[in-house]
Amino acid sequence: MSDLAAIRNIGIMAHIDAGKTTTTERILFYSGKVHKMGEVDRGTATMDWMSQEQERGITITSAATTCYWENCVVNIIDTPGHVDFTVEVERSLRVLDGAIGIFCAVAGVQPQSETVWRQADRYRIPRIAYINKMDRVGADFFRAVKMIKDNLGSEAIPVQLPIGNEDTFTGVIDLISLKAYVYSDDTGEKYQIRELNDAEMEEADTYRNMLLERLSEYDDQILEKYLEGESLSEEEIISSLRNQTISNHIVPVLCGSSFKNKGVQMLLEAVVRYLPSPIDKPPVQGVNSTGEEETRSTNIDGPLCALAFKIAVDPYVGKLTYFRIYSGRIKTGSYVYNSRREKKERITKILKMHANHREEVDEATAGDIVAGVGFKDTVTGDTLCTEDNRILLESMIFPEPVIDVAIEPKTKADQDKIGESLRRLAEEDPTFKTRADEETGQTIISGMGELHLEIIVDRLLREFKVNANVGKPRVSYKETIKQKASAEAKFDRQTGGRGQYGHVILELSPLEEGSGKRFQNRTRPEMVPAEFIPAVQTGTYEALQAGILAGYPVDDLEVSLKGGSFHEIDSTEQAFKIAASMALKEALEKAQPVLLEPIMDIEILSPEEYVGDIISDLNARRGRVLGFDENKESKIVKGTVPLAETFGYATALRSASQGRATFTMKIKNFGELPESKSRDVIARRYGLPICVNKS
Repeated sequence: MSDLAAIRNIGIMAHIDAGKTTTTERILFYSGKVHKMGEVDRGTATMDWMSQEQERGITITSAATTCYWENCVVNIIDTPGHVDFTVEVERSLRVLDGAIGIFCAVAGVQPQSETVWRQADRYRIPRIAYINKMDRVGADFFRAVKMIKDNLGSEAIPVQLPIGNEDTFTGVIDLISLKAYVYSDDTGEKYQIRELNDAEMEEADTYRNMLLERLSEYDDQILEKYLEGESLSEEEIISSLRNQTISNHIVPVLCGSSFKNKGVQMLLEAVVRYLPSPIDKPPVQGVNSTGEEETRSTNIDGPLCALAFKIAVDPYVGKLTYFRIYSGRIKTGSYVYNSRREKKERITKILKMHANHREEVDEATAGDIVAGVGFKDTVTGDTLCTEDNRILLESMIFPEPVIDVAIEPKTKADQDKIGESLRRLAEEDPTFKTRADEETGQTIISGMGELHLEIIVDRLLREFKVNANVGKPRVSYKETIKQKASAEAKFDRQTGGRGQYGHVILELSPLEEGSGKRFQNRTRPEMVPAEFIPAVQTGTYEALQAGILAGYPVDDLEVSLKGGSFHEIDSTEQAFKIAASMALKEALEKAQPVLLEPIMDIEILSPEEYVGDIISDLNARRGRVLGFDENKESKIVKGTVPLAETFGYATALRSASQGRATFTMKIKNFGELPESKSRDVIARRYGLPICVNKS
């Protein structure tokens, strides 16, 4: 596509069950991409193609597709709304130019809405907001707009108003044209455009003036005409609104009911009108082969610059690598250079994706989002370029897993198969980790939540045909230290030939929560030569993978190499690596080690009569109530609770509220585990009897 101004690369993001996939299905239908609307509840949605998605009625993996509207190419990525799969939102937003934030007209801004909005803030993604489910009982357009302003800190400005509410919702008022769009059939294909009546015009004038006032704050031409009482053309308002949306000053707000087929065509029109094309975005920044910062602007004829943002396994073509091209072009059969891995890769096929359907193309150019076949070493976050014009773009940072499951193959054949299957799944999903438990010999898989691991296990059994015994989910704890400590270790082995000698002095210092691990070389070359420093760092980092309390990874500390000695003949990298590991273990014992547990933000929506019982149960789970919000007839309880206390919570909450309360959770931070609980975790880890307090 040579006209870059006619491309829109957008994502659809929201809290679970706000209507992302339903809206995408309507977009595909009205744009002519599909000829029958799929339904999430029936498992027929085009974008929810995985069997796990169809069975559960939720989106698990982000799916890409392309449609056409008003001579524009609209590349869409439909992202999951469940917090366990937030990595899919993260990596999609990294490569998109704009986004539609969908909000439920009844619930407004929900916890995961806030999470994905903050992710979009981080990447400075221009957005439009779509208040969905205007036909539902309790729908309140103006309350949802206020929540976007108050909770998300965005300048949400309506460009539409609803006609009617709940079961009387029949269409929308366009504040720019001052016309009413009223739907007249169930499919939403036919609608009438009419003039506004007096009551509608009065309300529309009020909100149109609010829109113009806000635009005039950023646009001098609008300000001048507005102050002098001159009328503004639709083109002037649309142009100004587009500029302010792309600048992230304003978020235009629309409304509709995707399930009832109302308002989606206007949403598509808004995507074309207000969201940026690739040339509206600033150039991407990276580092060139000399280590200097360099930018690449969107240019088909420029040097190649692309970012791999997703890996998927396709049963027919094998490994698929999704990538966004920022500049240049890629042809089938050509070689590209992976600047992060410093390796050449050959692309055997270039595919445009429509969910799980593939369309093979010969070439892809700047502005395109496509998938490639043939990549062997490329993973999520790698940069693709040419070897003679290298650039390295900033990669992506993903959250650490918080929950574990032990898995054991049933047969020797499954033993051989499980390693490769887990490797392929981990390649697809950067938040999924695997490791071997040296104590039990089991394979431990780690993920972002119970549902995340449930899906992984289901795919192992069903897709990869691995027969395995799966344990119960358990919390993925961490270890850290509370005070400084030093230790010295010398590894000295003399055999018949050349010996092994390494000697280090290490100091450990605690860091703030979330700081991760740091290594500092504070010694002199005459003590430990420079060629042995990487071995010392490797030895300490490997030792930090299993702490001394219960074998969990150690985090939030700084390791400083303070001194040591070497032997001109016998010193080796291996000797220094072993010495560093020995010193680290000894220092950890002196540094007052403690266990850390994941703490979750929890939000519970419940009828008021059950709130007392819910709070009592939350307190019994070591939870803390932080505040309350009102939501029509319901109350929202906000608080925190340790992840360890949430297993089976869905059943307990249903029982406490007669099935009428719901909850959402997301990881907040890691907090120190109380000593009594810590003793239990350590005892369970090593198969010791757990002391029960009978007082």
